[in-house]
Amino acid sequence: MEEQPIIENQELNIWEALIPVIVLVILLSFNVSVFGDDALSGSNQFILLIGGAVAAIVGFMNKVSYSKMIDEVANNIKSTTEAILILLFVGALAGTWLISGVIPSMIFYGLKILNPTIFLPATVVICAIISIATGSSWTTSATVGIALIGIGQAIGIPLGMVAGAVLSGAYFGDKMSPLSDTTNLAPAMAGGELFTHIRYMAYTTVPTIIVTIIVFIIIGLTIEPTGVADTKALLGAMEQQFYISPVLFLVPIAVILLIIRKTKPLIALLAGTLLGGFFAVGFQPGVVAAIAETDSLSFTSAYVGVMKAMTVDVAVETDNALLNDLFSSGGMSGMLGTIWLILCAMVFGGIMDAIGALARISRSLLNMAESTFSLFASTVASCLALNVTASDQYLAIVVPGKMFSKAYEERGLAPENLSRTLEDSGTVTSVLVPWNTCGAYQSGVLGVSVVDYFIYAIFNYLSPFMTLLFAAFRIKIRQLNGEFLAK
Repeated sequence: MEEQPIIENQELNIWEALIPVIVLVILLSFNVSVFGDDALSGSNQFILLIGGAVAAIVGFMNKVSYSKMIDEVANNIKSTTEAILILLFVGALAGTWLISGVIPSMIFYGLKILNPTIFLPATVVICAIISIATGSSWTTSATVGIALIGIGQAIGIPLGMVAGAVLSGAYFGDKMSPLSDTTNLAPAMAGGELFTHIRYMAYTTVPTIIVTIIVFIIIGLTIEPTGVADTKALLGAMEQQFYISPVLFLVPIAVILLIIRKTKPLIALLAGTLLGGFFAVGFQPGVVAAIAETDSLSFTSAYVGVMKAMTVDVAVETDNALLNDLFSSGGMSGMLGTIWLILCAMVFGGIMDAIGALARISRSLLNMAESTFSLFASTVASCLALNVTASDQYLAIVVPGKMFSKAYEERGLAPENLSRTLEDSGTVTSVLVPWNTCGAYQSGVLGVSVVDYFIYAIFNYLSPFMTLLFAAFRIKIRQLNGEFLAK
């Protein structure tokens, strides 16, 4: 991300600067109430453009030229070039890791660790593994989550507890997976870099998931399972369709090693994508041939199958309907919605920047935030407020991310502080709001109301407190110069 200068406009007052934000939040809230889960299909993106138009009107009233606004929009979009390319590579990687058997193997071995005597903590671990592998909390809960709900019900565990464990693990994996759209979106909005963001998130996320697992172990000790968890059908269906082996883990291990060696993200993701393609042809010829819609594998059909997995929607059919939903990928095309959202957010943010609104709001926030902690607290409060009012986790990342980035920069804080706080408070708490798209989706899929699972979604409501705890005691708060703030 390129560093952009802060644009000041002395003629703009704080109330004028807030007009586009207020209009945006009102319109987004109404739009989500009308379209529900479909709001991300384009209507939210257009609302961001409307917000940009309102900001432009405020700019015209304060003597800001059209060309200046367009130039700033262009600079904003240019700053997200790497993030957009990373998103495309993430989509391609997810496709080849599916057809190569990498993701199915992760899921297979994750399910095998299930033990009825420690069902709840095992549920957290299983959902975390699957969510890391797929990059999607929604997919995890809609597939294995449903199965775990059924198993929990069969052995006599309250469904609210099971749903809370499913969501805790699913959202941990969603946060920490480079395949996750929100994990890519947060650093894009904050002006940071993907793998730096993931490494920095580990400081708060790992302690939170450890506490969560400990709590579920304690809860589990008070419950006497009355049945036996049976996952043989799921495991059998996977083995019938895929070649399952630890050898396939060489692909993610190679990518992890590249990341550890600080290889550029685009290079690491490209390597992982290509390795996944080669492993697919070598270990899963039947799957690749099926994707290519041929009976046998040839050079041409191998090329077609791998290329389709990288670029478009693909699905691997099994004898288990539950797995059919899980074993699907959108490829690069599946990332276009998030890219669309980023571009429209950059239009809104670019115009807000050009008219001096971001600088004015940032200055006001800094005046109120007399300490580093209060700045973090303001960010958390904004994310929670947008999850409640705008009813969407993406908007709870996009709007505060763009609004607060300059405030963090002026405070001398590295962008990963903001991106981590956005995820700790914006991504994970969305599922705790019944009318939020995430809360409505998860409660509908799992068949458990938000009220019932709220108290057991420990990871989700503990995360914002953890990030505030780190801010209060200045634990791992990195400055722009790379050093950490003194405690």
